[in-house]
Amino acid sequence: MQFGRFPVAGAIGAILAHGVRQGELSFRKGRVLSADDIQALTDAGISDVTIAWTEPGDVPEDRAAARVAAAAAAQDGSVRIGAAFTGRVNLYAQTAGLVLVDAAAISAANAQDEAITLATLQPFAKVAAGQMLATIKIIPFAAREASIASVEALLAASAAIRVAPFQARQVALISTRLPGMKPALLDKNREALDARLKPLGSAVTFERRVPHDIGAVSEAIGMAAESGADLILLFGASAIADRRDVLPAALERAGGRIAVLGMPVDPGNLLMSGSLGNHPVIGLPGCARSPRLNGFDFVLWRALAGLPIGRAEIAALGVGGLLADSPVRPHPREAPPLTPPRLPRIGAIVLAAGHSSRMRAAGESVNKLLQPLAGQPMVRYAVEAALRSAASDVVVVIGNEGQRVRAALDGLPVIFLENTDYSSGLSTSLISGLNAFPADCDGTLVLLGDMPAIDAGLLDRMIAAFDPGEDRAIIVPVHNGKRGNPVLWARRFFDEMRTLTGDAGARALLAPYAGLVCEIEAGSDAPLTDIDTEQALSAFRERSHP
Repeated sequence: MQFGRFPVAGAIGAILAHGVRQGELSFRKGRVLSADDIQALTDAGISDVTIAWTEPGDVPEDRAAARVAAAAAAQDGSVRIGAAFTGRVNLYAQTAGLVLVDAAAISAANAQDEAITLATLQPFAKVAAGQMLATIKIIPFAAREASIASVEALLAASAAIRVAPFQARQVALISTRLPGMKPALLDKNREALDARLKPLGSAVTFERRVPHDIGAVSEAIGMAAESGADLILLFGASAIADRRDVLPAALERAGGRIAVLGMPVDPGNLLMSGSLGNHPVIGLPGCARSPRLNGFDFVLWRALAGLPIGRAEIAALGVGGLLADSPVRPHPREAPPLTPPRLPRIGAIVLAAGHSSRMRAAGESVNKLLQPLAGQPMVRYAVEAALRSAASDVVVVIGNEGQRVRAALDGLPVIFLENTDYSSGLSTSLISGLNAFPADCDGTLVLLGDMPAIDAGLLDRMIAAFDPGEDRAIIVPVHNGKRGNPVLWARRFFDEMRTLTGDAGARALLAPYAGLVCEIEAGSDAPLTDIDTEQALSAFRERSHP
């Protein structure tokens, strides 16, 4: 790849390496310069720019990042691959669980070429659905084909990044008591355990409170196994001091096996891991009574994700196992929890309430959204595109012939909102849709129901580009320099959008926020293609299905 400062006149087709702002002219870094761009730069008095040129054997940054991401992500459905934007692709968890990382493969991939980087969470980190697992970033504007192929081979040899999902487990709890012990203490033990299990989809289904005696505990362990529990937890009245102590001895008397006593995590040293047949058995350390992160959490997470908790696995916890004074263990009331990076929560509003006043057949007005295209109603295309994308919630605003539009979307998991005031203009439908989203919604895609050429790939690229912190708060698709629909708006604009009236769309807000607009090249005229008339419908049918 060539890189440097070159005269504007000869830069057609080059990649703008540094953003340009002068007067009303604002070109972002990464823009591929067209003839119109060259004229605009010249008119602004700019004589030279810093640009990059790709050469034979170079793979453009987005394509390179997408290939590396596809090789790194497991193909088991546990990882969602985000769309590429500015040479970056993020990987997200499809489900709650533990992230599994082939550290050797990732390290080897990062050593291949400085242009190709992969950053992941720590192996076995607990993640929520939608949380970011890794990011792939191509540093320059292109990477060499040979380097990408080498990285692909390294990563494809194993599922380098995947998620072991938490599974709903039936848990047995056996607590022991000593003479004079207050029942309230055992109640608190149970409450601490419930607080850990419930968010992970598991629950205590069998509980016994018995004397701190080998025989009593052994009998209770046998009953727990017979109850069908998937996991048996032993909460002793006193800490386990030796393999011959009450809890380990009781497990062996019940026919079980001790895998390891003690773990290299502090707090959490005095934990026992073992099994009774196919039932994992964990002897809890005293710190399991605390809501703060401790070694028991690491072992519990693995058990609930169906991962081994034997001697080798627990021995490996020593690196990073010093939690006593770690900043990741603040007291619950001392500091707010950190918010891990996640897939932006972007809702989608499909506007499907209008009169279709310009669509006429045999001289009479018809609802264009219900007109057939390749065997299904037109409106279904936009809705299905939104559902296949990374959008979190899809809201369809209906009004005119609302029941027929509902029927046309039968079976699709959308939220219907009826706008009884749809005759007052498009703005009323937009406002109805905005009011449907939860407080944690980061933004919304506003789609028109009469744009059947829009696909999920474009929507995903728009979501990937969305980053208000980088001044990409409004994402607009373009083709041949013309802006189209849909548009993605950050939540910060919702209040202003609610002030719109009549048929005024939110596009009127673009001009005052030009510095926050990011244009995405669509690669087709889909963002410019809406169907308003019978002639337009006929032309689209002919073009799409000649």
